[in-house]
Parts: sequence; C-alpha cells; structure tokens
Amino acid sequence: MKEGRGSFSVERGPRKERETAQSGMWKGNSPAGSQGAAMEGTGGELGGQGNWGPEDAPGLLARASLIMLPWPLPLASSALTLLFGALTSLFLWYCYRLGSQDMQALGAGSRAGGVRGGPVGCSEAGGPSPGGPGDPGEGPRTEGLVSRRLRAYARRYSWAGMGRVRRAAQGGPGPGRGPGVLGIQRPGLLFLPDLPSAPFVPRDAQRHDVELLESSFPAILRDFGAVSWDFSGTTPPPRGWSPPLAPGCYQLLLYQAGRCQPSNCRRCPGAYRALRGLRSFMSANTFGNAGFSVLLPGARLEGRCGPTNARVRCHLGLKIPPGCELVVGGEPQCWAEGHCLLVDDSFLHTVAHNGSPEDGPRVVFIVDLWHPNVAGAERQALDFVFAPDP
Repeated sequence: MKEGRGSFSVERGPRKERETAQSGMWKGNSPAGSQGAAMEGTGGELGGQGNWGPEDAPGLLARASLIMLPWPLPLASSALTLLFGALTSLFLWYCYRLGSQDMQALGAGSRAGGVRGGPVGCSEAGGPSPGGPGDPGEGPRTEGLVSRRLRAYARRYSWAGMGRVRRAAQGGPGPGRGPGVLGIQRPGLLFLPDLPSAPFVPRDAQRHDVELLESSFPAILRDFGAVSWDFSGTTPPPRGWSPPLAPGCYQLLLYQAGRCQPSNCRRCPGAYRALRGLRSFMSANTFGNAGFSVLLPGARLEGRCGPTNARVRCHLGLKIPPGCELVVGGEPQCWAEGHCLLVDDSFLHTVAHNGSPEDGPRVVFIVDLWHPNVAGAERQALDFVFAPDP
C-alpha cells in the first residue's frame, strides 16, 4: 500500500505541475495573468533554474507567446510615426520647391524686362511705353508674370481688396487689344478696371501733393539751373543727363523706374526734399519716376500711351515759352510756370514745342503719383507686383 501510494504520489506530482502550467496559460489571457506568467517564467522555469522536460513544452510555448504579445503594437506605432514624418517632410519639400520656382521665374522675368514701367527713353510718358503700340508680343508673357507675382503676394498676405487687381492681372490689356475710352486709352502693361477715366485729372484729386510741389517751385527751379547746360547737342550730355533717344528731348531723373538715383538727388536737394514730402509718389514701383524733362524748340513727340492707368503724371511747369502744347486724349492743354498739371498718360498723347529757337527749351518737372481712386490695399499689392529690381 505504501508503495502504491508512493507510486501514486509520483504519478500525481507531474500531473499536478502540468495542470498548474495549463491553468497559468489560461490565466495569461487576462492582463493580470499575463504579467504573472511573465514574472513567474523569469524567476523559475523560463529562467532555467527549474527542472522541466519535453512534456512541459506546450506550457513553455504558451508562456513565450504571452511574453511576445505586447511587441507588435509598439512596432506598428513606430512605423506609423516614421511614415507620417516622411509624408510631412515630402510636403514641406514640395512647398519649398514650388515657392522657389515661383520666385526664380519672377526674378528672371523681371530681369528680362517682362515688367517694366520706368523711363528708358525720352517722353512725357516717362519713356517708351512697354507693351504699347509698336511693341509686339509682350502682352501674354507679361500678363502671366503679373499673375504669378500677384499669387505670391496673396500667399504672403491676403486676397482682401484685390478684386480689381486680380481682374487686371488675369485679363490685362495686350498690344492693341486693351480696353479704353473710344480707343484712345490704351495702357500697354496694366489696365486697372473701374477707375474713373479722364485725360486730365482735377487738381483737387491730389491737393496736398500739388500744393507742396507748387510751393517748392523756387527751390526746384534753382536745382535745374545748377544742373542745366546749353542743350546744343554739339557735346555729349553732362553727368546725370540721359542720352537723347528722341531728337531735342533730354531728361535728368531723380527716380527712375522706382529706384532713387543718389548722385542726381544730391545735386538737386530742393527737388529731392519735395519728393520726400509727397504722400502719393510712386517711389517704390517700376511705374514711378521723377525728374526734369527738357524739350527743345522744333521737337515733337508723336502720340503714345503710358504703361498703366493706375498712375497720374504731375507736370510742374518751370520754363514754358510760347508755342508749347500738350494734347491728351484729343484735348489740348498748356503748362504754366509754377503750376501743376495732372495728366492720365494712359491716354494717347502728343507733345510739341512749336516755338522759335530764341524762345529756349521748355522745362517741366515730372512726378508720377498714384491715381486717387486706387485704394491703399491695391497700392500695396501693385508695389509688390511691380517692385523695382534690387
């Protein structure tokens, strides 16, 4: 009996251990059970300090699987984090490339002369009208460049108040096809819609700047006397004067295409001081120019149109001999010494000096001002779009 009991005890011992392992395996289905199994395995059987045999393999495999269960979730989380980071980096790189290409295109177009508004020749319009009559092929290319610059401005700031500027950029006039008044208003580069159109603008529209320039008349006249010469054409123009691109027409510019000309400004302190006091001077825009314009007797500038209707040209008469005439949009006018004349040079205009050689040259001081009906937000956007090259 004792031996039987002993043999029975020997047989029951391993069976009880197996039952204990199996019960531990089923307990591992719960979070508490899995933690307990893991701790038990590390302290005994799975730690290598207990006695086990082949019959214990199912329990060991079950406990090993319980230990491995928590691993896939952190691995999946790490993979998702890496994927999200890669997608974010790709998106940021795409935005950077898109912005870089836009700015490179804008800079290249500007350097190529796609956006021009300043004088490079001699004209009461400030120079040959870019995109105007006789300048073929500039319309679509310039229109696209203006649209890209306007989109860059909107990304940096806002589209608020940009309705007219946006329409002007999308449907700006090209050579010979721009909107106008009876075909006599043809801005070559930018037509801002819904602006009041008249060849001559009332003085009250820019009262402050008109009165400031007229009060500065003596100082500006003295500056011209300091830089003038005989204008005979027998010698090259002195320093600061532009070469005559039209017979009998000369210019000395303090601002050219929105860029200050420091040497000329230093030579004309009174005129420069007056420019600094103006409220609506287009001083940071390629449409903005300021300086002296000289027309010799017998000289004539045939009809042309300026680049935009967003500006108004202010002519301050300095020396006005008899026989001088300005015709804008079919309406004739004449300058008066010490007084300002506001002209919308996007209208077809002609300038002539029909006086005798003894009368001397006609001299006016020209300043480009914003059209009074261009809003502040529109001015800011157009200054960005037509910013002068650095």
